[in-house]
Amino acid sequence: MWSKKQFWVLIVLTILLTGASSASFSGVLEVTVRDEKGRPIKDAVVYAVAKDDAVSKTSTDVRTIIDQIDKEFIPYVIPVKVGTAVYFPNHDQTRHHVYSFSQTKKFEIPLYIGTPSNPVIFDKPGVVVLGCNIHDWMSAYVFILETPFYAVTGADGKVKIGNLPSGEYDVQIWHSGMKTKPQSIKKQITTTEESPEEAIFTINQIKILRQWRAPTASVGGYR
Repeated sequence: MWSKKQFWVLIVLTILLTGASSASFSGVLEVTVRDEKGRPIKDAVVYAVAKDDAVSKTSTDVRTIIDQIDKEFIPYVIPVKVGTAVYFPNHDQTRHHVYSFSQTKKFEIPLYIGTPSNPVIFDKPGVVVLGCNIHDWMSAYVFILETPFYAVTGADGKVKIGNLPSGEYDVQIWHSGMKTKPQSIKKQITTTEESPEEAIFTINQIKILRQWRAPTASVGGYR
């Protein structure tokens, strides 16, 4: 049964100076995501889109991995920049068949153990849902963005996005259980702030019907 709920997002912008004698400065975006009862929301993607296109084109050359351990995708949610190559190593002793039918990126990696030699290139912005043809409960999300400034909330519902150049940003949040498109709030990050700013906005969320299970040992349990 689907149920509706809301969670609110507290955004705190803290401006940090990179050096007392430096002419350039950077900002840190601190975000706390909680539900209507004050409980932290995990696996929410928070990202900042700069008004200046040149800032958003900053490259992020990082080896990205979505692992498969104990018949689960790890991490469950991962944001990446457009053009990122993602590797899918399988550290289980059973074969997996990774696939996605999402319009943003359709692909499949047939039955395998170990690490495929070729990564999957996520070349368009959007959401990609992952699955395994062998283990139906396995699922994960790849959120492809055109900005390099993003983070995922942990169990405490908090994130920090650092090294933000001064300027105007459209701060947005996405969650796999959101009923609507990503919500946003514009914030000006400058080097003249004397105290953190706070902002609150509400997002409609539907209950996530994810099948959870306890970890299993290397023998017995799920295959």
